[in-house]
Amino acid sequence: MRSLVPTRQPPAAPSPQRGAHTGVVTARPSRKPAVAYAPRDDGDTDPGEVVWTWVPYEDDPSQGKDRPVLVIGWDHDRLVAVPFTSKDHTVHPDNMAIGSGPWDPSGRRSYVKLDRLLLVDPAVVRREGGALDRHRFDEVVHRLTDIHRWS
Repeated sequence: MRSLVPTRQPPAAPSPQRGAHTGVVTARPSRKPAVAYAPRDDGDTDPGEVVWTWVPYEDDPSQGKDRPVLVIGWDHDRLVAVPFTSKDHTVHPDNMAIGSGPWDPSGRRSYVKLDRLLLVDPAVVRREGGALDRHRFDEVVHRLTDIHRWS
């Protein structure tokens, strides 16, 4: 995994208020989104990068928290991403260990939640956290393809 250093800093997104529209919604695509591995040190959010954004809770979308997500591709003008967690739920087949990386300054192991896809407005991305290596990115996409039965 490599760290990304943006050449320009995007303006910090304001902290969303409870119940506010955050530019992030849960997606249920019936087909595979446009997936690509293309991280670049250019300050823009690209597939393969881990970025921080506000993620609504599944049980109450009016609330949520700032967390890292892995960008896997695009759906029109929205990023398609999967959320990270620091809790080990790998006993469930829809969770996958990612390991630690520059997205978590505490160095905690991270896990990706494969059962939840997010559509993210690029304007609400708070900061870049790093890039996942190509091999691990491909593993995530392979598992997503199986879980969501994309062809």
